[in-house]
Amino acid sequence: MADRFFVEPITPSGARLLLFTDTGGGLFLTRNAVERLGLPTEQVADDEGLAEGVRLPPFKPEASIPPVTVLEGHLGVASKDTEACPRESSDGMLGQAWFRGRTWTFDYPGRRLLLRATGDLPAHDASHRVSLGFPVNEASERATNFPRIQAQIDGQTVDLLFDTGATVNLTDQAAAALADGGPPVRATSFIVQSTFDRWRQDHPAWRVIEGADLCARGEPMIEVPRIVVAGYEVGPVWFVRRQDKNFHAWMSQWMDKRVDGALGGSALHSFRVTVDYPSAVAVFERP
Repeated sequence: MADRFFVEPITPSGARLLLFTDTGGGLFLTRNAVERLGLPTEQVADDEGLAEGVRLPPFKPEASIPPVTVLEGHLGVASKDTEACPRESSDGMLGQAWFRGRTWTFDYPGRRLLLRATGDLPAHDASHRVSLGFPVNEASERATNFPRIQAQIDGQTVDLLFDTGATVNLTDQAAAALADGGPPVRATSFIVQSTFDRWRQDHPAWRVIEGADLCARGEPMIEVPRIVVAGYEVGPVWFVRRQDKNFHAWMSQWMDKRVDGALGGSALHSFRVTVDYPSAVAVFERP
């Protein structure tokens, strides 16, 4: 859906769960989905104490998804008032902890998310293979599975969250300004305000749309003509502005080093990207 990946497993009774997959996100089902399927909840201990948790129901073998392997299979339960922007609805999110320990292909042109055998990478030139950064704890174990990737933008190497779930909810005026026929809810990339402002000052010809993001205080977006990632030149790429603290303070606490934003579908849409989480590498293919 608009350069993002959803899965829809089906229970033996025929009930469906539409789940948004997001390499930069968390694990939860919405309260509506839990109540609709009659799923039992319980208190689960996590890093922040006790929280309400729920397990996924059984699914048909031909319409199933890989299991959640953390917190004894539990996901959080999102209250109605904390769900995503109401313009778009799903039954929950499968985030970084669901992708962990596995090998995946995000086939953007083919609109498919593929689970591969662990370590199975496509044939590739070394120039299109990149290392991903993940934090480790004092025992040298993987602390989280939020991937850090580098891109070359405006003559600098920029550290970014590899974020297949990066989403913008375009305002009517932004959709009209783009006039590209695409949906208002779509994939994007993010950049912190300090970098956004520098790009805007240094490159006045780069297109900026004010009041672009309906669900983030009308943040503007900027069109970067060209970036380089995994040895490929790609562009133009739209980046939506975010406050510095969103990434420098909040997101970076779960990553191996500070990131200045997120690389999402607005940059990745022409690629097949295979991510091998155990070996912390990604291979980019341009069909």
